Amino acid sequence: MKLIQIKQGKATDVNFDEAAAEKAVLALLQAVGEDPQREGLAETPARVARAWKEILSGLREDPAQHLDKVFTVETDEMVLVRDIEFHSVCEHHLLPFYGRAHVAYIPRNNRVTGLSKLARLVEGYARRPQVQERLTTQIAQALVEKLDPMGVCVIMEAEHMCMTMRGIRKPGASTVTSKLCGIMNNPATRQEMMHLVMGGRRA
Repeated sequence: MKLIQIKQGKATDVNFDEAAAEKAVLALLQAVGEDPQREGLAETPARVARAWKEILSGLREDPAQHLDKVFTVETDEMVLVRDIEFHSVCEHHLLPFYGRAHVAYIPRNNRVTGLSKLARLVEGYARRPQVQERLTTQIAQALVEKLDPMGVCVIMEAEHMCMTMRGIRKPGASTVTSKLCGIMNNPATRQEMMHLVMGGRRA
């Protein structure tokens, strides 16, 4: 079984060992006092292994590569994709957290990328064991490194099942993180960004 290594947000030498994952799920079921051989659980280890392979698919890609394709558009105005839905897994308890990402940048020298690439960027970093703070920063850093924009802003809102299902047990609590780079730190630009995100959001 190969170890998964993540260096500076990039996946290297990654292999998903389904057989090992199945054995681990089987051991967990036994550890909690269940009978893995009963009808409802007989195929669960294989199903869970396949599910986790999909859920953590971001470990087997470099999400920043989605930004390799750029083109020129005569604009220096803000580009914002709002309400990008995402699902991730908290690395502390391996429970889901999910919500919406708002990703914006201000192009430099008319250099832009496809709008769908921003959603793919979020998806790639989200599908890993994560903490929301790091996830927010990784998305912003990839935009800075690949597009060299004048400014970047990433805002993420999420509900964490480790707060809902266990521990404090507060369903509906929302965690908001943000990362601003370049001229997005300018008060007027930041205010414009927040107005665009909050002013047109869904109910």
